[in-house]
This record gives sequence, C-alpha cells and structure tokens, in this order.
Amino acid sequence: MTTGEISHSPDLVGAVARHGGRLDEFDGHSRWWLTDPEAAATSTALELGLTESRRLFQMRRPLPLDASGAGRTPLETRAFDPTCDVEAWLAINNAAFAWHPDQGNWTAAQLTERMAEPWFDLDDFRVADLDGAMSGFCWTKVHRDHEPLIGEIYVIAIDPARVGTGLGSAMTRAGLDWLWEQRKTPIAMLYVEADNTAALATYRRLGFEVHLTDVAYEPAPTRPAAPSRPAAPSRPAAP
Repeated sequence: MTTGEISHSPDLVGAVARHGGRLDEFDGHSRWWLTDPEAAATSTALELGLTESRRLFQMRRPLPLDASGAGRTPLETRAFDPTCDVEAWLAINNAAFAWHPDQGNWTAAQLTERMAEPWFDLDDFRVADLDGAMSGFCWTKVHRDHEPLIGEIYVIAIDPARVGTGLGSAMTRAGLDWLWEQRKTPIAMLYVEADNTAALATYRRLGFEVHLTDVAYEPAPTRPAAPSRPAAPSRPAAP
C-alpha cells in the first residue's frame, strides 16, 4: 500500500518538476506515476533506472446503458451492511484480488478506513447475494466535484467460484444501472489493469473505451511476478 512517508531522491523530484506526474511510495521505494506519458518522460525514467511496473487504463462510457441488455433480468443488489458483511466481503475481495499489489490482502481495518472517506455513501456499495450468501459486489463512487457528474465503479469483484457464469457482467450492469437510476451520473468510469484481458473484454462489451492511461515507474527489479489472475472482471482502486 502507499504511504508517501519516504524521502524521494532529488533527481526524481526534478523529473516530476519537468515532466509532471506524482510520486508515492510502494514496498519501501519511490514510484512515479504519469498520465499518458510522453517519450521524453519515459526516457527520463529509464535514465533514472526505473522501469514500467504498472499500466492502468481509465475507461469511460456514457450512461444510461443502451437497449442491448433489454430483456435480461436485472441482478438484484442491496447496500453493504457493515454489521454483518465484512468477513464475507474480505473473503471475496482477497480471493479475487490475490494477485493485485494494492487491492489484495485487505483487512477489516483497511475497509473501515476506506469507508470513513468523505465521499463514501453506504448505499453506493452494492452487494449481490445468491444461494443465501454474498456472491459479488460493485462498490461505486460519485465524483460530485466533476461537471457533469461521473459515476465510478470503484472496486468490483465476484466470488472466484462463480467465474464463467456471467455474474461479472451482471454485476457490472447492476452497478451502472444504480449510478444512472439513483445518482443520475451521465458518465461512467472505471480503472483496470492494462493486462487484465478478461476484465477488458467484459468492459468493452459493455461499451467502455480507454479514456487515458496511468503508468507507474519504479526501480528494477521490482517485486516477484504476481500469480496469474482469475478470469473475473475487476477494478483496482485508482492510484
């Protein structure tokens, strides 16, 4: 997770001053994030001994969803209940994101901390139950400081045991329907790892297109290669 408590090198601070972006900390070292980096910034990163470690797509689409989903039975969702849903949510989140450097291995304390953010609205944290148990969730976030309003799929995941059943697409649709019907956000947004081909395929089928790309650079070699991810649609928290 990011702490921002280390001292960044003067060369790296200077690079940010020249090329933009922002610095954070990951695994005890500096990480440089750039949005749609130009060639000069990429060359500077290489000169500083940094290598690309993550590539995130921000994808957008207009709302409401078109009529292509007409005739489908909408997935029923409810608001997250912090009095009884925490353990089930942690189990699904940590299983679905076991490969992810930021979203995996969450604790109850981390969840509580995130829900204390000023933008958080419990009703926007949607949960789906199947066979009497939580089967997936779509945590949404409304960017009220943006005109027009943007509704973000902040984090989404399903129980890995249900991958391949169509639940991922249904969960995404449910979140988008919630954002339009209840929050009237004309634009939907999400972030996804650029190499998460299963999630990208799901989102593109739903009409999402890449709006911008965030790239992270950090010292090489980085952490060990992550295990292969499950074929479930997923969105990590924005950097």
